[in-house]
Amino acid sequence: MKPSTPAPDTAPAPRLEPLGLDDYDAQDAELDALREHDAAVPEWEFCEGFLAALVCSRRAVAPAEYWPVLLGKGFNPMAHMEFVWRWQRRWAEVAAALDAPVKTLDDERTYHPEVLDTRGAVLALPPAERGDTDPATLPAYAQAWAHGFMEAVQAWPDDWLPPRNEEAARMLEEALDAIVRLAGDDAGPAAVSMFAEDGPPSVSEQRLNDFGEVIWAVYDLRGVGKSMAAPAETIRKAPEPGRNDPCPCGSGRKYKKCHGA
Repeated sequence: MKPSTPAPDTAPAPRLEPLGLDDYDAQDAELDALREHDAAVPEWEFCEGFLAALVCSRRAVAPAEYWPVLLGKGFNPMAHMEFVWRWQRRWAEVAAALDAPVKTLDDERTYHPEVLDTRGAVLALPPAERGDTDPATLPAYAQAWAHGFMEAVQAWPDDWLPPRNEEAARMLEEALDAIVRLAGDDAGPAAVSMFAEDGPPSVSEQRLNDFGEVIWAVYDLRGVGKSMAAPAETIRKAPEPGRNDPCPCGSGRKYKKCHGA
């Protein structure tokens, strides 16, 4: 598989500050507010998987294409500038992690998907506070992330067609198969809790192994996507927007206060 110059991302450079706990809380709050008007708006974990797929795509999908698919046709980036800005920061963080030459998952530079152990959180509650909630009916560990990733793959299938290079095609197929497995239920015996170190078991050992394989799968997909991106010299540069025009990155900010700063 011969490396080539990747197409430019639709996100800022990785120098942006990574998201913190308060930032994720703010993203959740905005999604909750959007869900009041559109019940189909997903949780952040789903968005996280969707974002990872966009980062790995061989084509730079424009914000105008992906916002309606992810958050509905009624989503207006201009009305949610802070959400979009935090999205761009996470994009840069994920891209930097996937481009880092990591060898082990313990490397601090490794991509760590933001996923939840929802079943573990419920099991950690006192029985009286669980109500009628059956933990087995809740999403498995990292399941929503995998659904989000595959949603982006299915939205733009032509961007995920097997390449001519047999090795790259095999890598693509195996990586997507790993994510599809993670999109299924965790049917193994619960062994550990990812919610609390001493919490009731909620995740199987097989699930953890599958999750680790998926992280490496995402690295493979990023590599395949970059190798198949159009060379820089074939990309026509769009005219630079005016300083008071909306920034083309989709953040909702004026160009002079965003990428034109």
